[in-house]
Amino acid sequence: MKNNLRLRILTIALFACFSLSAVAQKQFGGLALYTVRDDMKNDPKGVLKQVADAGYKYVEDAGYSDGKFYGMTPTEFKNTLSELGLEPISSHQGGITYENADQTIADLKAVGFKYLVVPIPPMGHFKYYPETKSMGMTGGAANLAEILNTLGEKCTKAGLKLLYHNHDFEYKKDADGIVTIDYLLENTDPKHVNFQMDLFWVTKAEASPTAYFEKYPGRFIAWHVKDMDEEGKFAPVGNGTIDFTKILAEKKASGMKYYFVEQDQTFNMKPLEAIKVSHKALEEIGFK
Repeated sequence: MKNNLRLRILTIALFACFSLSAVAQKQFGGLALYTVRDDMKNDPKGVLKQVADAGYKYVEDAGYSDGKFYGMTPTEFKNTLSELGLEPISSHQGGITYENADQTIADLKAVGFKYLVVPIPPMGHFKYYPETKSMGMTGGAANLAEILNTLGEKCTKAGLKLLYHNHDFEYKKDADGIVTIDYLLENTDPKHVNFQMDLFWVTKAEASPTAYFEKYPGRFIAWHVKDMDEEGKFAPVGNGTIDFTKILAEKKASGMKYYFVEQDQTFNMKPLEAIKVSHKALEEIGFK
């Protein structure tokens, strides 16, 4: 009788281990939480659980304000992520300034983030033009490079790494004939500043991600993976026209260590549904 009981207990334990292993194997890739920003305002912990359940392994924050992440202190946010098996990798900090940088960096370190990402030209230099629905910046490429080098040194000294995230305008010539991203790549110190390539926006600018990987190898540490439909709008991964297989083949040249699904707008699909569609496609494409 005792032997039978022991056998049953052992069988149950082995089944549980195999089940947990199977779940763990399904978790891969990252999600930029900007995708689910509206849901995060109402129920951040519940949404993060759904992100983990959808198969994502790590996240990128986009909800830092007044020293808190989605209303949680750095310690609370760190513990919530840990409980759900999610790893904090990067944080978008559009409001970064020289004055608040030290505190911001300290809060990111407290959560366990590895990268501080500057998502737009900071300190008031980013511009959006409603009449043309286009983006741009003031101050010029040299000024932006100086800002990034200064912030990058701060991050390095604190044990973080700084990345700059692009939209389309950085890959086009500005009024002075300068392609901002080229200037940044050539005039920022790779010890302190590297890049998060948004594959959608590079494609929107009619530039080639792989050509940049070849010309500036190792500089694109993270990617934003989002698709583009035939009308040029955001689409879930796999539901658009971007050749991710071709881009992924140049992963090593790019220097990519992490990638994040991001979809700024999901249109006729709820964000929490869109991230499931994208995650399934990631696996089919070959992302791991």
